[in-house]
Amino acid sequence: MYELVNVLRDYAWGSTTAIAALLGRPESGGPEAELWIGAHPDSPSLASSGDAGDSISLDQLIETDPEHFLGAASIEKFGPRLPFLAKILAAAQPLSLQVHPSLEQAKAGFARENADGVPAGAAHRNYRDANHKPEMILALTPFEALCGFRGAPQTLALFEHVHQLFGPAGIEVPGIVEELLVDLANPDEEAALHAAFVRLITGGDRVAAATASVASALLTADSFAPYQAELATALSLNEKYPGDPGVLISLLLNRISLQPGESVYLPAGKVHAYLHGLGVEVMASSDNVLRGGLTPKFVDVPELLQTLEFQAVALPRLHAERNHLDQEMFRPPFAEFALQRIELGPDAGPVPVAQSGAAVLLVVTGQVVLDSPKGDLHLRQGGSAFLPAAEAPVNVHRAAGSTEDVLVFAVTTGLR
Repeated sequence: MYELVNVLRDYAWGSTTAIAALLGRPESGGPEAELWIGAHPDSPSLASSGDAGDSISLDQLIETDPEHFLGAASIEKFGPRLPFLAKILAAAQPLSLQVHPSLEQAKAGFARENADGVPAGAAHRNYRDANHKPEMILALTPFEALCGFRGAPQTLALFEHVHQLFGPAGIEVPGIVEELLVDLANPDEEAALHAAFVRLITGGDRVAAATASVASALLTADSFAPYQAELATALSLNEKYPGDPGVLISLLLNRISLQPGESVYLPAGKVHAYLHGLGVEVMASSDNVLRGGLTPKFVDVPELLQTLEFQAVALPRLHAERNHLDQEMFRPPFAEFALQRIELGPDAGPVPVAQSGAAVLLVVTGQVVLDSPKGDLHLRQGGSAFLPAAEAPVNVHRAAGSTEDVLVFAVTTGLR
C-alpha cells in the first residue's frame, strides 16, 4: 500500500475553506476547487511506501508493474492505466455549463487535434486525452446543480410563466422569448430542445439583450413561484455572467438540490453545471470538457452540438447498495468506477475495502489502520492511499485509541 500526496487545483470558482476543513489542515488563502486523487498525467498523485522515503508519481509507479498494481481484468478491459479519477470538488461559484464526449468521440477528437498540431495545453483545445468522462458526484454538504434537459412541455410552461412577467414590469417581450415558445411547443421533444438550445447558444447580441430583459422582469416580480429555484438561479448566473447564453440555457435544464449522502451520475453527452457545494466526484480518468457557457473560456459551438444529446432526462439519481456490514456502495452504470462509503462507529469491527483491481482511499474523519497481507498503513483525517490489486484484501480498522467516528471513501473499478 502507498500513502498519497494529492494535487490541489486552484480554479477561481473554488471554495477557500471547504477542502481545508474537510481534510483537517490550514487554509491556503486562495481558492481550492478540486483535489485530484489518481494517476491522470495532468496532475498525478505522488505515492510513497512506508519502507522508503522516496516518492514517485502514481502513473509512473503503475507503469513499473501494471499487472501487480491494476490486476489482469482491469488491464484487459481498460489497458495498463488506472481507469478512474477521484476528486474532492468544492464549488463556491458556478462551474461552466459543460458536456463530456463519448469514448468514440474522444478518440476521434484527440487524434484529429493531434494531427492538426493543436498544442496540448492550448486554450482552444477540446480533447486533452482520448478517453470519455462519465462521472458521478456524492454530496458532502447541500449541493446545487443543473443536470440534463428537462422535458420540453415542462420547460414550455416555465417560459410561458416568464412571458407573463414582462407586462406587469412594463418591458417589451423579447423576440427570443417568443421564438423559444414556438421551439418548445414542437411535439418532437428532441427537436424542440435542440432548436431552443441552438437558438440560445448561437443568438449573440439578441440573446444578451433578451437575457437583460428577463433579468429586469424577474427583479420586479413579486414571486418566482412555482419556479423559485430555476428563476433565482438564472438571476444569480446573470449577475456573474451578464448576457451569457448560459443564463437562459439554465432554464432548459433540471435544477437539482442534493442533501449530504445523495448522489447523481452523468453519462457522456449530458449537459450539466455544478453550482455550489462540496462533494466526492468520481469519473473515468479524463479531463475532456466541451463548454457551453457561463465561462470566459473557449466555447466550440459546432463541436459542442456534435457532442450533446438532446433527449430529456429524469433526474439521474444514484442509490447506494448496502452490504451485510451496512456499508454503502455506489455503482453507476459505468465499468470504470464504483464508490464505497465506509463508516465505523465506536464499537465497529474492521470493514473490507470492496476492491476490483486497484483502489484509492481517502479518510475524511477519524484515524484508521489499513491492513493487507503485505503490511499495515496508518492514516489520519485527510490521509489517502493507493491500494494495489495484488495486495487485496485490505481491511479498514479504527486506529487504537481513536475516539472519533470514522468516515472513509474508497474508489475501485466497476468490474464485478
